[in-house]
Amino acid sequence: MRALLVEDDQILADGLSGSLGDWGFSVTLAMTGRYANAALHTQAYDLVILDLGLPDCDGKDILKQLRARKSTVPVLILTARGGLNDRVSGLESGADDYLAKPFELRELEARVRALIRRSYGGFNYEIVVGRLVLDTLGQQLKVDDKPIFMPAREYGVLQALILQVGRVVSKDMIVQRLTVGGDELADNAIEVYIHRLRRRLEPFGVRIRTVRGLGYLLELGDGG
Repeated sequence: MRALLVEDDQILADGLSGSLGDWGFSVTLAMTGRYANAALHTQAYDLVILDLGLPDCDGKDILKQLRARKSTVPVLILTARGGLNDRVSGLESGADDYLAKPFELRELEARVRALIRRSYGGFNYEIVVGRLVLDTLGQQLKVDDKPIFMPAREYGVLQALILQVGRVVSKDMIVQRLTVGGDELADNAIEVYIHRLRRRLEPFGVRIRTVRGLGYLLELGDGG
């Protein structure tokens, strides 16, 4: 899963990025409202953690714009503004949860897990496509209740597709999910991963179709 962390305190941002990584997220860090807005326009996220006191805007403005675009991504406000009026205002602006600084990391983890659980509609965060079951927090794929092991980047491509099952996912969106922390991919890397995944998945009735000029589509095949 992919999280956008909007936080301008570098020390706190580094710590939260590490914790989110431990919880199964690939993290994009935005330290300004401008960068956060750009990220939200170009990438799909499974979670947004949003500070309000940004150097170039109020975080609530980002939230209001996000909801105006009908985005339903879970948003957790994490801010030093802990007053009752601040909390009410943040929730009324479209936040799904609100946590004031300072906070306990265990509480943040519990709130994050609750948001993801509600977002995906299941206690185990599982997404089922035919015989495939993707555990989005455990970062594991199972077929007929047996785990299927694969390299991390193959899993990342599969996750990008299965989270948007039935919809076209562009190559650029897949690349963004895989390139965290300045990593680089060879020009034909996505095509290689797609080829490998096709060989893995087609025996189980799931196929990946290339939509020329647009991207890739994961769907049930004739045997799914």
